[in-house]
Amino acid sequence: MALHRRAFLLACVLALGAACTTTDQASGPDTSASAAASGTESTDSAQADGVMTIVRDAMAQAHLRAVIVRVTVDGKEIVTEAVGESMTGVPATTDMHFRNGAVAISYVSTLLLQLVDEKKVSLDDKVSTWLPDIPHTDRVTLRQLAQMTSGYVDYVLGNTDFDKAIYADPFRNWTPEELLAYATSKPLLYEPGTNWNYAHTNYVILGLALEKITGQPMTTLMQDKVLGPLGLDNTTDPGTAAITEPVLHAFSSERREALQIPPGTSFYEESTFWNPSWTITHGAIQTSNIYDLHDTAIAIGTGKLLSRESYEAMISTDLRGKTTTLPGCPTCFPQSDDYTYGLGQPIVGNWLMQNPLFSGYAAAEAYLPSKKIAIAVAVTYDQAAFDDTGAYKNEADILFRKIGAYLAPGDAPGIPAGA
Repeated sequence: MALHRRAFLLACVLALGAACTTTDQASGPDTSASAAASGTESTDSAQADGVMTIVRDAMAQAHLRAVIVRVTVDGKEIVTEAVGESMTGVPATTDMHFRNGAVAISYVSTLLLQLVDEKKVSLDDKVSTWLPDIPHTDRVTLRQLAQMTSGYVDYVLGNTDFDKAIYADPFRNWTPEELLAYATSKPLLYEPGTNWNYAHTNYVILGLALEKITGQPMTTLMQDKVLGPLGLDNTTDPGTAAITEPVLHAFSSERREALQIPPGTSFYEESTFWNPSWTITHGAIQTSNIYDLHDTAIAIGTGKLLSRESYEAMISTDLRGKTTTLPGCPTCFPQSDDYTYGLGQPIVGNWLMQNPLFSGYAAAEAYLPSKKIAIAVAVTYDQAAFDDTGAYKNEADILFRKIGAYLAPGDAPGIPAGA
């Protein structure tokens, strides 16, 4: 089914050991006398032009409907711009809201690590302390949930029954219990802590555990301990499929196979208000905008809300060289410099990032601590972006990589061959 292939493609893009490339910087700073007088303003203008050249090339080559991008270096704006259309005749704008998906994973792991800093829990506490009725929690720790080394089967990836259900009714409101029923009754894929696999299951369970630990709902915890302190006023969990106005609309062909639409037959439908209740723990199913996405890259990338010890745990690359492929596990792979998972935090080279992809939306937020570069990108797709099965690539992730390579050629994130 397309949902499985789409998510698997995302994992493959992150795991690719492709060589880094850089964008031609022929459009660099003007060296004339007048440019010298203007100093860094000319450099910033040239960088903005370079970034937008990358964006506009991607619009054409990757068949994007809209791109919203914001880039800063050491807090100084390089560019904040929207190109393309939200809907036909409605231009995309930088204040539009969209779904942030996996970006919320970093918020949930931050919340967990705050509780560790407050000495309320230990990362090595067994999950059964709070959720004894969920299978295998007596073998799994909070750390393993956050790092996705628990061994739980994912209810999304490779699950044909879930594929059918999610595409039969994309407006369905899923409960955590319904989601976990697709995964927790099955044996663990491996002994907890001995391998890694991307599994939505982990963060649904972790959200339930955090509610038990604190006695508060996730919506309240997110607002009081993460979103509020970080000033992310445009990031909310509405509790429904609603998106705050103004809305960046999305369109998709990913239900093509599920609806048995023959190849060659035109199929492209609005997916803006498909219900995202299947994506992560309730209370962290959010909408956001490009400003909050950018600010998240910096805040999470610098560990703003965490002790130094907890920040180092979040961005740990200890899994490099310690994980393997595994039959029956579509996202088990050897982690390396090209992609490593910390505690809810993917690390690509030296970049800290997140890259959600679902329901016709894709986004990426990334931060390079050594150069204080922050990149936020959100995209939607034209019909031509989808193949004959309805599958598509995370072009926001690829855009981040190209922009990162342009701004930091000596510390570029890998770019997949052919991208």
